[in-house]
Amino acid sequence: MTKSISFGRRAALATAAMLALAAPAAFAQAWPSKPVRFIVSFPPGGAADQIARAISQPLSDALGQPVVVENRAGANGNIAGDYVVKQPADGHTLLMSSGGTVSINPHLYPKMPFDPAKDLVPVAAAARVLVYLEVNPKLPVNNAKEFLAYLKANPGRLSYGSPGNGSSPHLAAEMMKAQTNLFATHIPYRGAAPAMQDLLGGQIDFMFDPGIGLQQVKAGKLKLLAVGSPKRSPQYPDVPTMEEAGLKGFDADTWFGFYAASATPAAVVTRLNTEINKIVRSQAFGERMAAIGGIPAPMSPQDFGMRAQIDSVRFGALIRARNIKGD
Repeated sequence: MTKSISFGRRAALATAAMLALAAPAAFAQAWPSKPVRFIVSFPPGGAADQIARAISQPLSDALGQPVVVENRAGANGNIAGDYVVKQPADGHTLLMSSGGTVSINPHLYPKMPFDPAKDLVPVAAAARVLVYLEVNPKLPVNNAKEFLAYLKANPGRLSYGSPGNGSSPHLAAEMMKAQTNLFATHIPYRGAAPAMQDLLGGQIDFMFDPGIGLQQVKAGKLKLLAVGSPKRSPQYPDVPTMEEAGLKGFDADTWFGFYAASATPAAVVTRLNTEINKIVRSQAFGERMAAIGGIPAPMSPQDFGMRAQIDSVRFGALIRARNIKGD
């Protein structure tokens, strides 16, 4: 009797172990069992929104489930991030955001509603988003050096917009101001699209644009003076960098991509990374990114996470030096 019970227990334990090992694979095969949602941390029309919509339909085709884009803007991505971490960690709800939610916000906000390092896991990068220094045509400048000279001659008279405090366009302007010791008034908006509307309307004078205004540049409605990257943009090889205008080491590039709640099964994260990387490498996605001056950036979750750590160090130093606070 004792041997029979012992054998039965061993058999039960062996069965349980086999089921535990099979569970992740079975979960991955069953996933997705319902529509997948992209929670975008900025309003419609911005870079994050355009990237999400460029990926949503191809990913839907690959997964056999609808992929729905939802915009939950505010607090430089904190509102969207907090929403995602409170959803079931089953891979059906993803955060699409700039890397700032993970790498910048902890430096901006003394108290956050969630801990990005513990509550989110990187899933897949999508694009390296460049920022382009654009000015309203009414400004009597034709290049970055003339712009800096004009800014110096008119202290406090010019204003610039951004998608919000701590956003990459805002930090780009702060980099410029820190190196030149010049001043301009910052006007934070709830996203890049409304800031761009006011730039076009003349309510603000300039902006570091995450690419959404490049079509307006081509139409002659804005002047493009420089790019805030270490190297010139492949799409605009004739446009100089801010470093070429005299600002050493100027680099305001950010990586946009997808995150999930930290308890999401690894097999699901791997599947998502594989499918999103296929889309990001496609010609169609490359063409969509070229329209906003971005560069497709397929990478592993580990590399995406490492990128955020690097950005946290460099942007954190700027935020502390400039005493920048979250809105």
